[in-house]
Amino acid sequence: MKKIINNPENVVNEMLEGMVKAHPDFIERVEGFNVLIRKEKNNRKVALVSGGGSGHEPSHGGFVGYGMLDGAIAGDVFTSPTPDQVFEAIKNVDCGKGVLLIIKNYTGDVMNFQMAAELADMENIKVESVVMNDDVAVENSTYTTGRRGIAGTIFLHKIAGAAAERGMELKEVKRIAEKVISNVRSMGMSLTPCTVPAAGKPGFELGENEIEVGLGIHGEPGTHKDKIMPAKDIVKHLMEKILNDYSVSKDEEVAVLINGLGGTPLMELYIINDEVNSILGNKDINIVKTYVGNYMTSLEMAGFSISILKLDDELKELLGDKANTLAFKQF
Repeated sequence: MKKIINNPENVVNEMLEGMVKAHPDFIERVEGFNVLIRKEKNNRKVALVSGGGSGHEPSHGGFVGYGMLDGAIAGDVFTSPTPDQVFEAIKNVDCGKGVLLIIKNYTGDVMNFQMAAELADMENIKVESVVMNDDVAVENSTYTTGRRGIAGTIFLHKIAGAAAERGMELKEVKRIAEKVISNVRSMGMSLTPCTVPAAGKPGFELGENEIEVGLGIHGEPGTHKDKIMPAKDIVKHLMEKILNDYSVSKDEEVAVLINGLGGTPLMELYIINDEVNSILGNKDINIVKTYVGNYMTSLEMAGFSISILKLDDELKELLGDKANTLAFKQF
């Protein structure tokens, strides 16, 4: 294993310290907890909290800031944060307007965030939650009952964050978040496995000319292994799975997210985006906004995912709102 670290047991703590020291204008750390909160607190809005296992950077701390999250919790690598950590985040961001928890559909995340919500209720903090399940690859997996939550969660952070920033009430922010969840689909693939620092070896094996199609962001198995093929063929397969899962009609509008898994060059991500644009263009589906880059990674894994968000006027307007975080800037 080659990692530029000190001690595998300290990677999360040292990462968070490094993030805060690099971006003190955006985030601060809650003392004694693996919780990052927004530096400039807005006392007139619903607060948004998300989180999950570390190893997916910039998710989730990279999206704490104006127009997106108010707090993010970092669990151990590929491990759900504990209820007490989530509860601490809720307490530190609540301003009396309530807190929306954005949860990716992994069994540990759902259970621990819900336990934290119960603790918050005992403290008379209003909490609602939504669960992202955008991955069309598999219905159930190693870590989930139902579909996994993957990079489409970034659209949820952005649009629900914009609704909260506008001063909408908690029930309205949740309604909009649920609309996003209903209208986003994702699927990914990998060229290589990744290595969790504490494990010291790759989480799975791929042959020199093999790819894993439909895997999860923790390296969970996908739909099948295949031989490496041109980008256009990989993208065609993923887009067929996405567009067959829900209806996107001619002349409708969408947003596209091409997400790198940590070890994929931007050159390749832009090639993938070109293919996605061609497929949507041939179907007369209009792309309003495209995002390309590393948003929800899997350590050093080489691979990518595609997320497609179907837009109506409300979602389109909120997607276009300003956001300013250390990993997401839109003016």
